[in-house]
Amino acid sequence: MAALQSGTIDAIKKNQAQLLTQWTGSLEASGATRNLKDQDLKQQTSEFLQLLVGGLNDGNGLNLAAAGWDDIRLFLEKLSRSRALLGHDSSQTANFIFSLKGPLFVLLQNHYQDSPALLAEQVWEISELLDTLGMHTIRTFQKSREEVIKRQQEELLELSTPVVKLWDGVLALPMIGTLDSQRTQVVMESLLQRIVDTGSEIAIIDITGVPTVDTLVAQHLLKTVTAIRLMGADCIISGVRPQIAQTIVHLGLDLQGVVTKANLADALKLALTRLGMTVSKAD
Repeated sequence: MAALQSGTIDAIKKNQAQLLTQWTGSLEASGATRNLKDQDLKQQTSEFLQLLVGGLNDGNGLNLAAAGWDDIRLFLEKLSRSRALLGHDSSQTANFIFSLKGPLFVLLQNHYQDSPALLAEQVWEISELLDTLGMHTIRTFQKSREEVIKRQQEELLELSTPVVKLWDGVLALPMIGTLDSQRTQVVMESLLQRIVDTGSEIAIIDITGVPTVDTLVAQHLLKTVTAIRLMGADCIISGVRPQIAQTIVHLGLDLQGVVTKANLADALKLALTRLGMTVSKAD
């Protein structure tokens, strides 16, 4: 396999200012600078080009795993994470690398204008190197994006399972959407921790916002109820609409003596009664 000529490396090193200007223009034309500050873009392009020249000087070739490319790999990984947080897609992120091809090809064309064969060879080598760096950027971006999505899902799960203190000793957990194993785990951890923190004796799980109840959903509810009882508290399930009641009967599901109420108001009334309290209108 051919290697980069010292003349190619010297040409890149001596024309960095020109390359940066043309590269920045290419990035702006492609829309890859969206949400980026001019100062940040200038710093990133300048740093990458310096790292590229440094890696080429060390003679590491296309082996991106070589120690001489450590700094540029770390730079691209950091860049990919920042782009993911800014909402860029993978093509925009990879274009940071690929947009450098045009200015580099023009530079090499001028440098090797009297040697067509050598020009083709060096253009191929530079293209292979930038493709390798671009693919590393895409892989890192995808991994970073998956981490962002996972964190957002966890935050949404926490937001969708708020534990509300209705009264001294009474907690309520309004459920909205479909229950699954992951969400049930979040529900149990959040609710049980609140029971410990507040010393509550009764927990109300309101399923008014749960669209359907099937065997799996019922199992998840029973797991939560069992965990609450093990903590020494009672549990009431409210929001059992006629359609859900018919579904439970049709499926032959056994809620094992769990107290259910049609709405949250009835459940709160029952909870207060169990606590020896009554609520009445003021005269």
